[in-house]
Order: sequence, then structure tokens, then C-alpha cells
Amino acid sequence: MQARIAHVAAIVVLIVAGGVAQGPNKSLNTNIQPTNTKPAAKIATKTQTKPYQVGTASWYGEYFDGKETASGEPFNMYDLTAAHPTLPLGTMVKVTNLRNHKAVVVKINDRGPVVPGRIIDLSYSAAQVLQFKNQGLQTVRLDVVHPDTMAKLEPVAFQR
Repeated sequence: MQARIAHVAAIVVLIVAGGVAQGPNKSLNTNIQPTNTKPAAKIATKTQTKPYQVGTASWYGEYFDGKETASGEPFNMYDLTAAHPTLPLGTMVKVTNLRNHKAVVVKINDRGPVVPGRIIDLSYSAAQVLQFKNQGLQTVRLDVVHPDTMAKLEPVAFQR
């Protein structure tokens, strides 16, 4: 359990410490078309990049814990993962809560959401990081994180 907490904290620190996406985001699959219908919100950044998608996020947890995901791995509500209808499985996505600007990077390992009007279903832990697990739904911005950016992230040391 401490290892999971350390893992979640490491990712949060990396995101807060600066710039998971350092420039224009590139989708792994150029044939993917965003499905959002809402206009992108203006977010003040050093370099304004176009979001992959903006819309409503939800989260899923205990009921699905341990069940097989579309990627074949068991769902773990404490991992930083998500379900997306079209992004390739294994894609890393920066999800930003547009209400409080908290952000987290998740791995797409499942398909969904099944409820019309939602663009992503996040794991319980991802919803906690974004501080919307109590609300259940939140407007978010999705940015696909290029694999080269993920490789540049440095590990963070933790004190116990």
C-alpha cells in the first residue's frame, strides 16, 4: 500500500513540479478524431497548445476493481488509469481539472465511458488527485502525452 501511495505521489509531484507536456502534444495515431462538442477553454500557459479533447469526466472504482479491462490487465482502482472510447490502449494522457487546474497523467487501459456525453472514465486514484471524486463528474481537458516526454521525466525520491 505504501508503494502505491508513493507511486501516486511521485506522479503528482512530477506534474505539479512542472510541465509533463512541454510543447505541442502529438497523438500516437493521427487518424483519431476528437469527439468533443464543447469549445476548448482558454488556459494561460507559456505555449498555448490545442487540447486533444475537452468534456465531462467521470470515475469508476470498487465495483470494477479486479475485473479485466480492455487491455487484458485487471482494473486496479488505485492505479492512475482511465477508459477512453478511441485512444489506443497504452496511450498516456494528461487530464486537467478545469475547475481547479489540478492535473494527472493516466494510462488508457480500458474502453468507455458508456454513458453518453462523457469523454473519459478515470480510476478512483486519478479522481482523487484531480479532487473531484466527491462530485463524481468534472469538466476536464485531455492532452495526449508523447512517449518522448514521458521518457524525460526524472524519478522523485521520497522520505518515509
